[in-house]
Amino acid sequence: MWTAAGVWRWRRNPLRRPTDLVEAWVAFAAVVCVLLVAPAVGCATGLRVDDRLQQAAREQQKERFLVPAVVVRPAEEGPGRAGAGANPQHHSPRRTQVVAEWTAPDGSSHRGTVPAAEEPPQAGDRFRIWTDAGGRLVGRPLDAASAAAHAAVVGLAAAAGVALLADTGRRLVVRRLVHRRHALLDRAWAETGPDWGRAGAGS
Repeated sequence: MWTAAGVWRWRRNPLRRPTDLVEAWVAFAAVVCVLLVAPAVGCATGLRVDDRLQQAAREQQKERFLVPAVVVRPAEEGPGRAGAGANPQHHSPRRTQVVAEWTAPDGSSHRGTVPAAEEPPQAGDRFRIWTDAGGRLVGRPLDAASAAAHAAVVGLAAAAGVALLADTGRRLVVRRLVHRRHALLDRAWAETGPDWGRAGAGS
C-alpha cells in the first residue's frame, strides 16, 4: 500500500522529477512481483514437481521390493571386494559390510556385499534389503511424503528466486536512475556554476 501511495504522491507532486516517477513505478512493480508473481510461480513449480515426483514414487514402489537376506560372513576388507550385484552407491562407510544371500522376486538367487543390519553381524542373521525384480540392489523407493517435501522445497526456491530477481532488477534500475540524476545535476551546475553569486545572474 505504501508503494501505491508513493506512486500517487509523485504523480501529484510539482517537485517530482521524471526519474522519481519511474523509480516509484519500478518499486511498485517489484512489490507486485514479490507479493503476487513469486508465490504464483512457486506454487505452479511446486505442483508440477510434486506431480512428477509422485509419479516417480509410484513407479519405484512398483519396481522395488523388500526381500529377505541372510548373512553368510563378514566381507573382506579392501577395495574391489564387493560381491556381484552389490551397488557401491548404497554402501555406508559407517556400517560393517557383510556377504549375504537373497532370492529375487523372480526366483533367482544372488550373493553380494551389503551393509549389515545389526552390529556386530553374525552368520545366519536375517534382514531385509531393497532390490529390483531381478535381484539387483537398489535404494529405498521414494514415498509420497518425501516427494511432497521435495516439491515444497523446490516451490519455495522458485518463489524466492523470482522475488530475488525482482528486487535485483529494481536495484539496478534505481542505480541507473541515480547515476542519471547525478549526471543531470553535474550538467546543470556546469551551466550555472560560473554565474553563481554574481548580481543579476539568471534573473
